[in-house]
Amino acid sequence: MIFDTTHTNKEEKALIEDLVGKPFTFLEAIKLKGIGSKRMIIEHVSPNLKPYINTISDINYVNIELRKHGILIYINKGLKCFTWAIPYYQLVIYKINGSSLHAQGRFIHLRNSKTFKENKKFFDKMMDEKIKYDQQYNFQNI
Repeated sequence: MIFDTTHTNKEEKALIEDLVGKPFTFLEAIKLKGIGSKRMIIEHVSPNLKPYINTISDINYVNIELRKHGILIYINKGLKCFTWAIPYYQLVIYKINGSSLHAQGRFIHLRNSKTFKENKKFFDKMMDEKIKYDQQYNFQNI
């Protein structure tokens, strides 16, 4: 689900917390050695995400924040801010010449640049959190 978070809204904040959980506490963020990524360059997006990025030949950036049950992807378009909330059970990550995040019939392909390489530890942390979340619902065949 994509929200316009240019201005704070209590209803949207509650919806985001329902989807991806509450933010990590300060101590939890220190234990995880950070919960936010550095900014990364967007290479391509799905057609249904095009209204949320700059259409002019500007470089589009994205930041990712870890939450307890999902991630938040922050996209800036001019003076507007959009947040894409993705629960871990919907998140699919492909590592193809950069990285591609897929969920809810949308995708963002991130460029394989210096800023992307600086976020390798963050992506490892994100995958660990996703695996930890998925293991809660690990059913064994009997």
